[in-house]
Amino acid sequence: MFRIYNTLTRQKEVFRAIKDGEISMYVCGVTVYDSCHIGHARAIVVFDVIYRYLKYLGYKVKYVRNFTDIDDKIINKATSEGISTHEVAERYIKEFYNDIYPLGIERPTYEPKATDHIQDMIDMIKILVDNGYAYEVGREVFYSVSKFEGYGRLSGKKIDELLAGARIEVDEHKRDPLDFALWKESKPEEPAWESPWGMGRPGWHIECSAMSHKYLGKRFDIHGGGRDLIFPHHENEIAQSEGVTGERSVNYWIHNGFVNINKEKMSKSLGNFFTVREVLERYHPEVLRLFLISSHYRSPIDFSDYNLKEANKVLNRFYDILWFAKTTNKGADSTKRDYHEMNNDLMKRFEDAMNDDFNTARVIGYLNDLLRDLNRLRERIPNSTHKEKREILIEINKGVEDLKRVGDVIGLFGVDPDGYIKGQRLERIKELGIEETEINRLIEDRSNARQRKDWDTADNIRSDLTRRGIVLEDTKEGTLWKIKD
Repeated sequence: MFRIYNTLTRQKEVFRAIKDGEISMYVCGVTVYDSCHIGHARAIVVFDVIYRYLKYLGYKVKYVRNFTDIDDKIINKATSEGISTHEVAERYIKEFYNDIYPLGIERPTYEPKATDHIQDMIDMIKILVDNGYAYEVGREVFYSVSKFEGYGRLSGKKIDELLAGARIEVDEHKRDPLDFALWKESKPEEPAWESPWGMGRPGWHIECSAMSHKYLGKRFDIHGGGRDLIFPHHENEIAQSEGVTGERSVNYWIHNGFVNINKEKMSKSLGNFFTVREVLERYHPEVLRLFLISSHYRSPIDFSDYNLKEANKVLNRFYDILWFAKTTNKGADSTKRDYHEMNNDLMKRFEDAMNDDFNTARVIGYLNDLLRDLNRLRERIPNSTHKEKREILIEINKGVEDLKRVGDVIGLFGVDPDGYIKGQRLERIKELGIEETEINRLIEDRSNARQRKDWDTADNIRSDLTRRGIVLEDTKEGTLWKIKD
């Protein structure tokens, strides 16, 4: 049993799947007219973690995340560049994969494009007209919001308040300012599809209703997206879908919080956004992923270079212990099975946190606690006997195995520690103004001094490297070095 905060009821609810052992989930994807920014990345990473955890619990998950590849913004982009909307969409779908999948994203079960489902949208619109929820005006079709009882229950908005305060674009074709387009007449230069109402194209909201029904059926378990989609997009989806079926379409609505810059939502329209590509030019993909899941998914997070640097430091510490365990804990693997039979405390706390509305912030806190314990054990090694060292290394190995088990679920620690540490070292030593060859030469000089029992020279070399940001650690495999945090 686990609990999910349901936007529809504004409370945490015990999750109950429609079908035992299976979960159906639809998440609104990106409109492909420009590069993905960090706000997009947060939604994608959040629902990737949810997807991974549901599978970890043993559910068979059918996960759908769409591409909106026909939209006013795409048309404007195509017009400005003198190319087709298809070319614009395909370019940014390709860019999406190039930018997002380095973040360790698992592919959804289906990734439908809106333009591949025009007939499904037309069929749904015809039912809405027949059911009295939509009306035709010339070659266009609009949804009559006043006909749908309960409109506004997801967002908490009331129709009379919306009418009184909303800034709604004037459209002489609408019967009511709140009504929204299901089918639009295309202008001569715009993409168009045949329909009972003439050549045209779908409205934005009908796309997701049609695609979710196509792949998941009339009713499914989870619908997700960013908070900005609650109104009007998801509100309109409910009106459309339930106007067709006459029954509840989604059991649990999940929405992630915004990424803010200076307490203002990051968005393309405000011009205060950073693309995923820009961030990945400076930071390892797992740094961005760690940053995005270090806060609870419903909370806003503040994007800043400082916060990314802090996430980078934390990730470096995790990889440092992974690297240390890989380098020094050879031969300790035989203890893993006994350990996990006797003590599964971290995994229990991990599950408790994730079962409480996917609380990744608490999970990261538990991992940091484990990391501190492992480093305390590591600090005891130089002053321990051979037997004590062996026992300490076994304990470190136990903790590292749990660290990796959790990482497998939340999408961290998937890189070989040697490669990660080497890459980070090369970047950092450039900043420190020291060459790796010089570090290795000084380590060798120190080793020779120690063999001669020239302790003063050995200590001076260690102190000099420490002053320059390089920390040495003596192990039975030799002297290891790392960059000081």
